[in-house]
Amino acid sequence: MADKRDYYEVLGLGKSASDDEIKKAYRSLARKYHPDVNKEADAESKFKEVKEAYDVLSDEGQRSTYDRYGHVDPNQGMGGAGGFSGDFGGGGFGDIFDMFFGGGGGGRRDPNAPQRGNDLQYTMTIEFKEAVFGKETEITIPRTETCDTCTGSGAKPGTKPETCTVCKGSGQQEVVQNTPFGRMVNRRACTNCSGTGRVIKEKCGTCHGAGKVKKQRKINVRIPAGVDDGAQIRLSGEGEGGLRGGPSGDLYIVIRVKSHEFFERENDDIYCEVPLTFVQAALGDEIEIPTLSEKVKLKIPAGTQTGTYFRLKGKGVPKLRGYGQGDQHVKVTVVTPTKLTDEQKDLLRQFSGGTASTSSVAESNSEHHESIFDKMKKAFRGE
Repeated sequence: MADKRDYYEVLGLGKSASDDEIKKAYRSLARKYHPDVNKEADAESKFKEVKEAYDVLSDEGQRSTYDRYGHVDPNQGMGGAGGFSGDFGGGGFGDIFDMFFGGGGGGRRDPNAPQRGNDLQYTMTIEFKEAVFGKETEITIPRTETCDTCTGSGAKPGTKPETCTVCKGSGQQEVVQNTPFGRMVNRRACTNCSGTGRVIKEKCGTCHGAGKVKKQRKINVRIPAGVDDGAQIRLSGEGEGGLRGGPSGDLYIVIRVKSHEFFERENDDIYCEVPLTFVQAALGDEIEIPTLSEKVKLKIPAGTQTGTYFRLKGKGVPKLRGYGQGDQHVKVTVVTPTKLTDEQKDLLRQFSGGTASTSSVAESNSEHHESIFDKMKKAFRGE
């Protein structure tokens, strides 16, 4: 465990970080290092490191254990069953003793035992509002499945695999070596049956003895309302088929959410920017605001300053886990007039006490403000 970085360091946080700070840091780093976006050679390993850190720190129990013990598992001990669980290919010391001494460590695997299929990952890109409201869709994925012709045996219908005569069905061969330490027995996969313990004399014409075939499978997927960018949806049993009657793996769907021209999202809250005229800001007004699902009225008090935020309670994103919705935060920006008549200019001079020059009625930011209006119009149309 010594080569693992501190989880807080991975996310760029201190140990006092809140749940929201952990979630925000994870989303930012997941977007940065996701292999579909970042093509650097170490992007995938960094993405996995970030995901592992988030999985631990976002879980209250795991985080508490990690804060006390770090990367060391407190349940492991020198005398316990897990005390020496070093990375020896999953078999522990039993396999090592079998390899060198032919001992009966009990770590041998049955080559004919059922084997679980591999997990699969699929990246799905959806629209901003589809993530907010959810959707049902159909995807097509390539995966290996049990061959229907031979039902996974790999043998031609009417025949069946035979026990390997070399390894007697164990899937392993013993190789005797004389060394300075004495006679040693090394176990390795049987070369006659490739470690399966079985020999197929007449192979299935569909899968050619593999027991599995590649297929394009259509799967219905339900995207829950409130899902966010980087989220994963697990579909149990929709991965690759298992061997010898083993269960199928799982399918993990990684969600990528497109940005929206008018709305921005932060957790379950929505942010947007709305333009106001000078008169509306000075005298007050009631304006229509586009939300994710409808148009609502917003009262603007007299004397409102540019950059002021207003909150529309319950007009945000449905909470993925729990009840209710987030809020919508509306930032108002006062638009400076760019084309004034002489009479309007005189009125503004009078309003300012006669000290303002024509140039002080700035003709700036016109492009930015026109852009705000365009985005707002699209939002009203539901785009």
